[in-house]
Amino acid sequence: MTRVGVGIDVHPFASDGRPLMLCGTVVPGEVGLDGHSDGDVALHAIADALLGAAALGDLGERFGTDRPEHAGADSKSFLADVNTAISAMGFDVVNVDVTIVAQRPQLAPHRRDMRLSIARVLKIAEDQVSVKFTTTDQLGSIGRGEGIAAWAACGLDEVGITSGPFSDFG
Repeated sequence: MTRVGVGIDVHPFASDGRPLMLCGTVVPGEVGLDGHSDGDVALHAIADALLGAAALGDLGERFGTDRPEHAGADSKSFLADVNTAISAMGFDVVNVDVTIVAQRPQLAPHRRDMRLSIARVLKIAEDQVSVKFTTTDQLGSIGRGEGIAAWAACGLDEVGITSGPFSDFG
């Protein structure tokens, strides 16, 4: 069985001097995002996509702002926890595709580090991870540089499934 999930997250820029974390990677010299955890919108969107594909609820249910133990948490720990949960259900991550929407800063120089970071946490190959960037052409709050958003999609397959449902009839 193949499953597909989608996720989205949006955070405003913080005023507390925290570093910008995207895809589990520090973007040097940039202002971070406000949030209960480290504000990594990309990892949050990916975790939500994986949870959705596995029908395990959403990020807020697992790591909500009502849980003080997650204050300031590294979002890689959230993604690792979600990966463990979907593995326990008998699923492997097939691929992850995330689009980061930001008017600023310039993120393309960090793409490879971001892909590798996601791949390491999910224990998959780099070529199973796509990280893309776009702007809103200065439209809306993102376009005014007030924050960053991320959309993610993922595919899951049952563990050990390597061919289609009719392969035995070939």
